[in-house]
Amino acid sequence: MTASPDLGTPTTASPELLRSVFRRHAAGVAVITAYGSGPVGFTATSLTSVAAEPPLVSFGIGTGASSWPAVAAAEHIGVHILGEHQRELAATFARSGADRFGPATSWRTGPEGVPLLDGVLAWMVCKVVARIPAGDHRLVVAQPVVGDPAGPGRPLLYHQGRFNALRD
Repeated sequence: MTASPDLGTPTTASPELLRSVFRRHAAGVAVITAYGSGPVGFTATSLTSVAAEPPLVSFGIGTGASSWPAVAAAEHIGVHILGEHQRELAATFARSGADRFGPATSWRTGPEGVPLLDGVLAWMVCKVVARIPAGDHRLVVAQPVVGDPAGPGRPLLYHQGRFNALRD
């Protein structure tokens, strides 16, 4: 028989427990964009590769988020993988009430009318195939239709409530 590791004192499941556990989980940083009555976007750390055949990705978005109405109606969305040089861009798209597509943000209109951010590590335009209710969020599943994986730099990470770079 082997000794059990000290697991500490269990905490009853709650939103705070979930947030506390996921603060310890390093995640890549993406910005999701769409076009509604204008360009919208938000920072996401929930981006996941779902399947290779057919290629599918997913991300979560709160139904109270300012970007939700456009994402809820969009046929296509943009997925942007941010580089460590884009901490301020990540913070802008994470901040409530920020002018996300203002003069400080370099972007253009891409395929299917999707706003595309400049200078990212990689981007894809994806066709939305499902919006699945998940508590106060929706899990959006989308199929990439076009993209570019060849941007310069190294990935930006989110850990312990902060944007971080990889260590060498």
